[in-house]
Amino acid sequence: MTTLARSTLTFSLIAYLSLACGAPESPGSSEEFETAALEDPGAGTVLRIDPRFDTLVPLDASIEQLASGFVFTEGPVWIRNESRLLFSDVRANGIYQWAEGEGTRPYLEPVFEGDRTGLRSISSNGLTLDAEGRLILCEHGNRRISRLESDGTRTTLVSSYEGKRLNSPNDATYSSDGWLYFTDPSYGMEGLEDSPLRELNFNGIYRLSPAGDLELLYRDQSRPNGIALSPDERTLYVANSDENQKVWMAYDLDVDGVSNPRVFYDVNDQLDQGAADGMKVDRAGNIFATGPGGVWVFAADGTHLGSIIPNEVPANVAWGDDGHTLYMTAETGLYRIRLTTGGSIPGP
Repeated sequence: MTTLARSTLTFSLIAYLSLACGAPESPGSSEEFETAALEDPGAGTVLRIDPRFDTLVPLDASIEQLASGFVFTEGPVWIRNESRLLFSDVRANGIYQWAEGEGTRPYLEPVFEGDRTGLRSISSNGLTLDAEGRLILCEHGNRRISRLESDGTRTTLVSSYEGKRLNSPNDATYSSDGWLYFTDPSYGMEGLEDSPLRELNFNGIYRLSPAGDLELLYRDQSRPNGIALSPDERTLYVANSDENQKVWMAYDLDVDGVSNPRVFYDVNDQLDQGAADGMKVDRAGNIFATGPGGVWVFAADGTHLGSIIPNEVPANVAWGDDGHTLYMTAETGLYRIRLTTGGSIPGP
């Protein structure tokens, strides 16, 4: 049992014993004791805390391991018209594809060609699709965001801010009006913020206009990582994967940029491996966020509803199939679980 599961169940038991001894009831404690349940469905576990979780994750849901043998998987994205998943192996310099009945095979390798001196990881990390279905890559080694063209060449969408090279773009998502929102921590470089290759003295959150204009949204989050928009696109969620500040942040978003930065959820008390990382939002506004131990599922009001915990710690997730399957890239493997809820798949 993971620390994530143990800590929740232990808290619930303490709450129950306190009530039995006549201690005052704290808000939500008895409900958590009654509803917290740990299951063992296939290649992992499911932790149910809030009754709302059951409307998202079926009681008979099963976690499947689809592939293994990678170094560190990341950035999954579903290709709808090909019924296949693409994902990065950040430390093995490749993008791979998986399809039902076909298994896994290389899609693009190498991603990076050049001098690796001073680089910590060189492949792509986050992947998404633009409105025309073209693959968008957050490239660590080349320190840019690029677009894969039909002839196999890559077009650089952005590689610098105010004349200085980006750090190592990590994750990205499109809004409905064609702006590309992305994070740029220093994870691709040896020494991270102390790397001599670093030209910017901050790890930024940006958006890129359809015309190619780059706008810095926020520079004071220590290590921005996963990024997602609420369904109404009025809230921007950004994971902070700093081991000393493991939180998910939320920002109000409008045409002028972001405002009202706030901690959406704090997991600094968690002992499991992993930090706040990649995430996706379902159509109802629930957040499926990879964090310590597994995929944390939050309601839009910040309530932790439950967790999906594959056998390896996940770093990112993607909606696939008809939008009701959650694919999880987790360390050396690829996993999925079929849900009742679902989210939007990028691309046409």
